[in-house]
Amino acid sequence: MLRSPRGTRPLTAALAAVLALLLTATACGSGDDSGSGSDSAENSAADGAFPVSLKHKYGTTTVKSEPKRIVTVGLTDQDAVLALGKVPVGTTEWLGGYKGAVGPWAAGKLGDAKPPTVLKDTGTGPQTEKIAALRPDLILAVYGGLTKSQYDTLSKFAPVVAQPEKYNDFGVPWQEQTETIGKALGQGPKAAELVDDVEARFTSASKDHPEFAKKRAVMATPYDGIFAFGDQDPRSRILTGLGFELPADLDKVVGDEFGAQISKERTDLLDTDAVVWLAAEPAKDEAKLHKDPIYADLGVAKDRREVYVDESSDYGNSVSFVTVLSLPYMLDRLVPQLAAAVDGDPKTKVPAPKS
Repeated sequence: MLRSPRGTRPLTAALAAVLALLLTATACGSGDDSGSGSDSAENSAADGAFPVSLKHKYGTTTVKSEPKRIVTVGLTDQDAVLALGKVPVGTTEWLGGYKGAVGPWAAGKLGDAKPPTVLKDTGTGPQTEKIAALRPDLILAVYGGLTKSQYDTLSKFAPVVAQPEKYNDFGVPWQEQTETIGKALGQGPKAAELVDDVEARFTSASKDHPEFAKKRAVMATPYDGIFAFGDQDPRSRILTGLGFELPADLDKVVGDEFGAQISKERTDLLDTDAVVWLAAEPAKDEAKLHKDPIYADLGVAKDRREVYVDESSDYGNSVSFVTVLSLPYMLDRLVPQLAAAVDGDPKTKVPAPKS
């Protein structure tokens, strides 16, 4: 589940040949203002009109006309595209197991369309040759971590919308991801409506469960010890969106990353009103954690204020995906479990997730 570092893929001879064929077709590609490093998406024309210019970590990209062949390099960007009524020609694999890299919460949006071609990111960056072969007219890398070199290479094929600058890589909020992609597709107002609809679900859940307010919670995984997600990780924003607060010192430990390993000395960060564990084998991982005398001595463990989520299940994948389409599916399952975890009665068992 954790992301591996992404390096730079060299320009191969095969890629150079594809590039030569595409240069004319993509001459209207991205306009890169390297002097601009603004962190927000900005529409240079009225919503729904083209051309549209969007600012990101590496400058400004202009989309001159409505895109028809969209490739998503961002690991979850396909959901916003699908929610807006378009099917990408290419998606990038992250979690695995889904045709076209489209989760069950989004599969209905495919309709009769052919599932996207799935690209891999093995830690060396996007598969540039395969992306070029798909003849994209827009490349989305909003929920991603493109390097400048990777961005420059992909920009030779089509306009590229990279990750915003003001967040950590892979740290863009789902709201901004959706709105940015909406503007790139000329559907800014529709994207805003989609965001409003999902935010209303969070508001409703918070009103139904006022006990969440001001309580502390954290998301973690027993990956190579204990790994906790920081405040810029979308998973943590699920909790804060429901009214929870994160541990006060979490950011000091995580730094400018999306999360970090927690040392034995800082296991106290987990001693919250609820901890959500993303686990490869929930039953085994729970037993292993409770055999650790340091963790077992925490109040959160003694009172069983824990939610164990199978990270490879559809539910677990939706917790990690955090998109405009996956969030409603996830909330239906996580909210009842959190309510049981924080009800103040150690005898209350956290229910199995909704099937």
